[in-house]
Amino acid sequence: MSFLELQDITKSYGTLNAVSDVTLSVEKGEFVSLLGPSGCGKTTTLQMIAGFVEPTSGTIRLDGRDITHAKANSRGLGIVFQSYALFPHMTVFDNVCFGLEMQRVPKGERRPRVEEALELVHLAAYAGRYPRELSGGQRQRVALARAIVIRPPVLLLDEPLSNLDAKLREAMQFELRDIQRKVGTTTVMVTHDQAEAFSISDRVVVMESGRITQIDQPYRIYEHPETEFISRFVGKTNLLPGTVQAVNDRAATVSLGGVPVEIDAGALVRGDTVTLCIRPEKLRLTGSGLGRLPGRVAERYFLGSQWLYHIDGPLGTLMAVTPNDGSAPLDTGEPVGLDWTPSVVRVHRGRLAEAPDPTLEAH
Repeated sequence: MSFLELQDITKSYGTLNAVSDVTLSVEKGEFVSLLGPSGCGKTTTLQMIAGFVEPTSGTIRLDGRDITHAKANSRGLGIVFQSYALFPHMTVFDNVCFGLEMQRVPKGERRPRVEEALELVHLAAYAGRYPRELSGGQRQRVALARAIVIRPPVLLLDEPLSNLDAKLREAMQFELRDIQRKVGTTTVMVTHDQAEAFSISDRVVVMESGRITQIDQPYRIYEHPETEFISRFVGKTNLLPGTVQAVNDRAATVSLGGVPVEIDAGALVRGDTVTLCIRPEKLRLTGSGLGRLPGRVAERYFLGSQWLYHIDGPLGTLMAVTPNDGSAPLDTGEPVGLDWTPSVVRVHRGRLAEAPDPTLEAH
């Protein structure tokens, strides 16, 4: 039996299902992130675990105990909100100690536990300060210390880093994971930031329209998306519509804009309409007249460690990413070829409703 279990959880508001038949098992000590676009149900799911929202149906169990209808304050969970929710009139020490007071922990135990928590988040020297005297990152650490000082069975994080600037957010991602490993607390985090979820989670739960679409290790979700939605939502991808022209025991030949391309046969049959998904970093730019598809550089963007190219070709505009090795980049208007290794192609049957425009949004 898993430490935290959600079984067929549904939350309805009238005829609208905010969450539908969600089943999830989290092992003790595991770090799991709920990831998805706005309105996908990830925050509602977290709120049902916390006890702030009651499920319409289904069961939530914690260490074998049914907590589906238990009050939030009886669950003993640690929670860090996006806004930190610190008491402005209390010092850092008193903010962290507050949960211990509510639990009626003996006074003799409170100080050493608070000091231990502040040491863990590197704020021992700030115990006497007030929230207004702290930076955003320091306030986030206080909120984290307040959550872990009560030694909760599960730590719930509701987009805890979203209010921080990009540089600090990146640093805090790894610090958060390091702290979680040290204390060993089972953790469930809600985030819309894919890089955040992928860099610090043991597993990622991708949600769409109130349902779970894939649960897996971050690497496998990125490299082996199970649905077209995940191919489009997670990172960037090039979507190449085609039709299967021929199939043999080894490979299938797909017509991409009139250009025949071989892919792994799988279970395809002649006449199938398919969409090939290829990540931009898996596309290789070759000399003109080489590769599988012809193209021409439409735009180029310098991203520091990488160059992002938009390549116009017979299938529209595709994205290619190359490392910045210090050499001169390709010029706008320069003819190129596009090539790839067959094993990097992910194949989905049918056509996507719409292919996303190339953007500069971060993965």
